[in-house]
Amino acid sequence: MLPCMAFCTNCGTQIDDSAAFCGSCGTPSGEVTTAAPATPAVAAEPLKYEIEGDNLECVRIHLKPGQEIIAEAGKMVYKTPDVNWETKMTGEGLGGKLMGALKRKLTGESLFLTHFKTSGSAGEVGFAGEFPGRIRAFDLSAGQSVLCQRDAFIVAEATVELGIAFTKKLGTGFFGGEGFILQKLTGPGTAFIHAGGDFIEFQLKQGETLQVDTGCIVAFDESVHYDVQFAGGIATSLFGGEGLFLATLTGPGKVIIQTMTLSKLRRQLGGGLGAKSGGG
Repeated sequence: MLPCMAFCTNCGTQIDDSAAFCGSCGTPSGEVTTAAPATPAVAAEPLKYEIEGDNLECVRIHLKPGQEIIAEAGKMVYKTPDVNWETKMTGEGLGGKLMGALKRKLTGESLFLTHFKTSGSAGEVGFAGEFPGRIRAFDLSAGQSVLCQRDAFIVAEATVELGIAFTKKLGTGFFGGEGFILQKLTGPGTAFIHAGGDFIEFQLKQGETLQVDTGCIVAFDESVHYDVQFAGGIATSLFGGEGLFLATLTGPGKVIIQTMTLSKLRRQLGGGLGAKSGGG
């Protein structure tokens, strides 16, 4: 049977059973433990990034050895040569991959994700959206979730779980502008989304309500209650130019809205082109 080893509780140095004091720090032998002191857990190093630009922002992510990120296919702008990339379906096993592909299809994303990881040294990767707008970062703790509009996701740490959230009411699904499906990002890790125009943020208190054009919602905390209500009178709904329904967001939680939706941008560009070419 192996002898029981003693360790100093002050400095952790191994000492002989017969020693009266620790030879390293002088602590009396009565203040020792027979087990090696536990090594403190090392927290994962936070992701280093900068968001640059004006009307079409780009997020520059600095990867260190061992760090891995996942990105929506087609959103990368550049990378340094020491960053390896691989496109693959999410999920474990064939069933998991098929389910992951179905979820991504429902949220308006491509079937595949691109994984970026350095080959042993530090590297850099840049990502941007596909139309003028802003990028927003979410530093999510373990289990913390944020809901965002379809096709908003750009890139995240590999520890972030990408999922879907169904709106809870039938009316919300039909008239919510984005249908029944919202993207759900769950920590731990940092995730980035993109939306049009500029962002306006609200921190709603318990019971506080905000009414928003259904297409202008970018993201909101999971604690925020989301519903859709009739906009008002018939004349206002038909001739007010704002649509028949408004999204109602009730706190507590953070809400982010956008000043320009992709549908409005397409409509304006289409109208301009049609006017010049003589066709719709």
